[in-house]
Amino acid sequence: MTEQRVLIVDDEWNMRNLIRIYLKKEGFTTFEAANGYEALSMMKAQAFDMMILDVMMPGMDGWEVCKTIRKSDSNIPILMLTARSETKDKVAGLGLGADDYLTKPFEPEELVARVLSLLRRSNLRQVTAVPQTKIHFPNIRIVPDARDIYICEKAVDFTPKEFDLMLILAQNTQRAYAREELVEQLWGFDYEGDSRVIDTHVKNIREKLSRAGLTYNPIQTVWGVGYKFHVQGGTA
Repeated sequence: MTEQRVLIVDDEWNMRNLIRIYLKKEGFTTFEAANGYEALSMMKAQAFDMMILDVMMPGMDGWEVCKTIRKSDSNIPILMLTARSETKDKVAGLGLGADDYLTKPFEPEELVARVLSLLRRSNLRQVTAVPQTKIHFPNIRIVPDARDIYICEKAVDFTPKEFDLMLILAQNTQRAYAREELVEQLWGFDYEGDSRVIDTHVKNIREKLSRAGLTYNPIQTVWGVGYKFHVQGGTA
């Protein structure tokens, strides 16, 4: 197994140290950043396999760090840590592109288990990824192997989870997906968060499609169920 590099981002030294100790026991190589600006600078200089990101930090909070990372189209798995336990905060974090969410205080063993789970999922996606043909709809072109989406012939940036959601729906037109089904495909069967995070992703996708000049909404709401991808005259 290749060396797994984890970046720990938290303004509290005691928290960084605790996480570092437990991850090193599992054989991980850890790096530390005390704030969001330092974390982004480190990511520009070197590659990491995963990030553990505290939400409540002075200057630049974890939400802003996550948002900035996803704008650069980075697929790095992000586990967010926060003292907040409200569902709306978890949904907000996941809606920005985080992969998992753990509330403080937590058992170190649970954090290690979450890290291992996220890395397994990330590695599985890389191993099983196969080139796929382009998917075309009116003014929409999706290139799965390059993870690109073009709207009206212009490249539009989507977070990794937004891209995956678009691809799942676009590859299965006319099929109505329940929110729980989409959550399982995007985060795995062990995800314990709220399925309403799908609504946040759909809202973000629709806004980006509209801003890019798309004059119709391809992701339709199926009341009482979830969502489906439907375009008149489109072919996949």
